[in-house]
Parts: sequence; C-alpha cells; structure tokens
Amino acid sequence: MTDSIEKRAAKRGDKRQRLVAAAASVLHERGVERTTIADIARAADVPVGNVYYYFKTKDELVEAALDRHAEYLDALTARLDELADPRERLKSLVAGWVEAREVAARHGCPTGTLAVELDKRDEGGLDLAAGLVIRRLLDWVERQYREMGVDEPDGHALALVGAYQGMSLLASALRDPEVMTREGARLVREIDALT
Repeated sequence: MTDSIEKRAAKRGDKRQRLVAAAASVLHERGVERTTIADIARAADVPVGNVYYYFKTKDELVEAALDRHAEYLDALTARLDELADPRERLKSLVAGWVEAREVAARHGCPTGTLAVELDKRDEGGLDLAAGLVIRRLLDWVERQYREMGVDEPDGHALALVGAYQGMSLLASALRDPEVMTREGARLVREIDALT
C-alpha cells in the first residue's frame, strides 16, 4: 500500500514539475498577459482541470516560473564557482549568454522580459519577485569583481548585467542573434582588460 502512495506522490510531483517547466517556457515565449493557464497545461501535457490542484491562479504559476529561473541561476553560478579564477567565471557567464543567442534573439532574457512585463502591474507583487532573481545575478557578479580587486565592483556588476539585458533586448528587437555574439566578445575584452 505504501508503494502505491509513493508512486502517486511521485506522479503528482512529476505533473507539478512539468507545469512549472512549461510555465517558465511558455511565459518566456508569449509573455504573462498573452499566456493562459490552458496554454501552460497544453505545453505540460496536463489536463487543464488538474492545473488547479497545484496552482490556484496564473500568478502562482508565474511565481513558480520565477522560482525556476532562480534555481537555474543558482545551479549556473554554482557550476561557474567551480572555476578557480573570478575573471574566468565572468567570461564563462558571458559565453553562456552568447550560447543562448538564438533564444535571446527570439524572446529576450527569460527573467528580464518577465521583470519588464510584471513591472507594469501594481507594485509589491510579482514585480518584486522578478527583481529578486535579477538581484541574485547582480550580487554574484559583484562578488566576482570584488574577488578580482577592481574598484567599484557594484558599478561593474551593474554595467555587465545591464549590458546583458541590453544586448538581449536588442537581439530580440532586431531578431539578430549576432548582436549577442558581437556584444559578448566586447564584454569579454572588457573583462580581460581589467587589472
């Protein structure tokens, strides 16, 4: 009997995870306002009625998608932290951004585009949650610059993350992934030039 309970719990968890993954993907591709719960259910291959077992509102799905972005960022920075040199960590971060240039050219930065869209809503809700994910990235980048011993590591972090958001936006607006390639190379040169 315990075996079947555990299997049902695992299956429920699998559906929830599929819904979160689908929400992160569909919201990135279509935006919050254009995405329906039915769109997310369809992408997750979960009956629409079952969605409400896990998430009562679309905003709960948006929040779960933001949590997934934060988890992805934490996993990424943990992998980058395995590199001994903070300069190499930053350059690898930029390389990852450039690798995702096709997606950026179509949809922009997953977290950045959500942050911009959610900022148009009433303050104090999901807009803050999106800002916290971006703050995580800023804090990590600032630590790298601090380890390198550069002056004003917070300013360098803002410039680097701002450049990423800008190049993602421009690549998307122009539908030109090579914006990411060119700007990524420029950022790497700037990182290498820091003493």
